[in-house]
Amino acid sequence: AKEEGEVLAQVIPDDLVEYGMIPELVGRLPVITSLEPLDIETLVRILTEPKNALVRQYQKLFEYEKCTLEFDDDALAALAEKAIDRETGARALRSVMEELMLGPMYELPDKTDLGTRVVTRDVVDGKTPLLKSSKPRRRRRESA
Repeated sequence: AKEEGEVLAQVIPDDLVEYGMIPELVGRLPVITSLEPLDIETLVRILTEPKNALVRQYQKLFEYEKCTLEFDDDALAALAEKAIDRETGARALRSVMEELMLGPMYELPDKTDLGTRVVTRDVVDGKTPLLKSSKPRRRRRESA
């Protein structure tokens, strides 16, 4: 992938015409540039650092249900690895995270006394559930 990125960085307008783009379009492109693939460290930063980072969003959602959600470093790296496997850059982070959290988000309102839950590599790999069984919340009976 590195070699491919190095070659793409050297593309000139004539290369695009030779590839099949029409010269009229290529002539209107003010800048031609290439992007390098994101690495695990960069994807982990994207998951955690921005103000509206995915990790923070899920922590807030769990907070609404009186549960603290934490991610250990191995779990963040595992999420980034799964995103890299999809080869769609940072966009893959959202789908990987949604797949991981869909079940727990669905079960969360029925649980009580959850305290703090830590997402580990085993949770990301599906070996350990994030929400272990706990007492279900009592449902209020609706009056007829």
